[in-house]
Amino acid sequence: MSGGFSKVCILAGCFFLASLTATAQEVIHALVGTISSVDSKAKTIAVKIDDGSEDRFKNMMDSRHKIVFDKSARTDAIAAADFLKTGERVIVYYFGVGDLRTIIALRSLGPGPFTKSTGTVVSFSRRERSLSITNQSGEAESFEVAPDAVVNTEMGAAAGLDFRPARGDSVRVTAVVANGGTTVVFINALAAD
Repeated sequence: MSGGFSKVCILAGCFFLASLTATAQEVIHALVGTISSVDSKAKTIAVKIDDGSEDRFKNMMDSRHKIVFDKSARTDAIAAADFLKTGERVIVYYFGVGDLRTIIALRSLGPGPFTKSTGTVVSFSRRERSLSITNQSGEAESFEVAPDAVVNTEMGAAAGLDFRPARGDSVRVTAVVANGGTTVVFINALAAD
C-alpha cells in the first residue's frame, strides 16, 4: 500500500514541476556589441561582442514566451524582427544561454565615440547620476550616468539609475564621449573578469 502511495506522490510531484516549467518566465539580459549581420531567412542576428567574439542569436518570432523585461530598460528598444542595420552599435536584449540565446529587442547607441572600462565601484549616486570606479590599472575614473542607461545584473536588464552597487563590486561600463565628458550608457554588473 505504501509503495503505491509513494508512486502516486512521485507522479504528482513530476506533474507539479512540469507545470512550473511550462509557466516560467524568461528573464531578459543585455549586452553591448555591434551588429555584424542580419540573416532574415535563417532568422538570426550576428553580434560582435566587446570581448572580440562574435555570437549568433536567434531572432524571437515566437510570442508564446512569457518575458520579464524592465519597462525603463527597454526605452527606445526596437523589436529584433524590425532591426536590420548592420554595423550599428547596440544594446542587445536577449534570453537564454550559450547557443540557445534569443534576441527580443535592440537599442541603437548612436555614432559614439565609445569608451569601455572595467573596474571596481568606488561610489554610485542615483541623485547626482554619477559612477566612480577604480579601473584595472588602478586609476580612478568618474562618469555621468545617462538617464536612460541600462544595467545588466543577475536579475536581468534594468534601468541604470536603479543600480545599487556595493563599494568594490566589479563592473564593466560602456560610455559615450561627448563635450569633454564620458556618459555611461551601459553597465555590466556581471563583469568578474
